[in-house]
Amino acid sequence: MKKYLYEMHFHTKNTSNCANVSAEIAVEEYIKAGYDGIVVTDHLSPSTFMKYGRELLSWKKKVDFFLRGYRAAKEAANGRIQVLLGMELRFRTSEGDNDYLVYGITEEFLYSHPELLNLNSKKFYELCQKNGFLVFQAHPFRVGMKVTNPKYLDGVEIFNGNPRHNSSNDIAEMWAKKYDLMVTSGSDYHEIEDLGSGGIWFEKQITDNKILVEELKSKNYDIKKK
Repeated sequence: MKKYLYEMHFHTKNTSNCANVSAEIAVEEYIKAGYDGIVVTDHLSPSTFMKYGRELLSWKKKVDFFLRGYRAAKEAANGRIQVLLGMELRFRTSEGDNDYLVYGITEEFLYSHPELLNLNSKKFYELCQKNGFLVFQAHPFRVGMKVTNPKYLDGVEIFNGNPRHNSSNDIAEMWAKKYDLMVTSGSDYHEIEDLGSGGIWFEKQITDNKILVEELKSKNYDIKKK
């Protein structure tokens, strides 16, 4: 039976300050690599807007900027590969440098919630529960992270393929099993060298975020580890 491979952790130069590959180039590379889809999880954090005075922009314009990578990827794909909207969120609060991969979000949700960066893991998780989104802690055991209370998570990233960080993936996998959390895998794509190191094989095509959330909840998928 054919399985469908999706990248679950993907950044674009168009939006994320730490990424060095444009959405347009990255999409072509993922098509060549045989992926069926990409979830664009650009950074939504205070640092996203630190350059060029972007912190002074209105919330609408900040969301417009955040969506640049996703929109560019979708346009470049032109139906040849599925492109879905996600995000990697970091709060402006005292929770440290924790990052959260969020699946199922919509553009409308982002525009209507200017308070997002000022929330904490508990309040954000409650908001996502109301809206049917899923929250996964990204690379929870990387140096500098604090492990989030599992009550405020749907899952954790148990494989992060970024070669420039030690994400202690084996510990993350044990943590997920201990608390019966959903799991995900992603390349944490920032550079060409990161291409295709992670992802998920689903048993059906994921054509929208509603299906993505349903399939993640089912736990009926396989993790790619390089």
